[in-house]
Amino acid sequence: MRKTTLSRKTAETDIKLTLNLDGEGRSNIKTGCGFFDHMLTLFAKHGSFDIELFCNGDTDVDYHHSVEDIGIVLGEAFKTALGDCAGIKRYGSMLLPMDEALVLCALDISGRSYLQMKLLIPTQKVGAFDTELVNEFFVAFCRSAGITLHIRLMDGTNSHHIIEATFKAFARAMNDAVTIIGTSIPSTKGII
Repeated sequence: MRKTTLSRKTAETDIKLTLNLDGEGRSNIKTGCGFFDHMLTLFAKHGSFDIELFCNGDTDVDYHHSVEDIGIVLGEAFKTALGDCAGIKRYGSMLLPMDEALVLCALDISGRSYLQMKLLIPTQKVGAFDTELVNEFFVAFCRSAGITLHIRLMDGTNSHHIIEATFKAFARAMNDAVTIIGTSIPSTKGII
């Protein structure tokens, strides 16, 4: 079973995370931000990942440190759970509709962190959540996980729908990429 438990404690956040890549989409997530809890819960559900995540952050300042540090820890958890990546598909993609929103997500578990995100979110906030933090989460995740990730908004006008479509598309693409299809490391280099 590809499962890991990690924690990270800084002056700004205290995070505990358990991730099971071969789960059923169960989650227990408490980040201190209701909207972000919602996004990570649907990430778990649509990726079929079991995630337990607790973050005590300096949310009296804002949600920036919590969102970024959760991206770091979740990325590290995926990298740890995947090990040498033997047998995985490696690539995943999804074109996902959410009402009027349409988001493309394509990724490569390459060992090289890169994010290309063209996601125009019309509003600065959804509830108390700063929408610019979507980018911060994915930057942190890509760096920690060592993945190449492209996210592109194809259509959409509702900020909530755009962000939700993004997290769902990312979940489906990650699920596809981590699927076991063989036994060898999926690279002509022999290493990811």
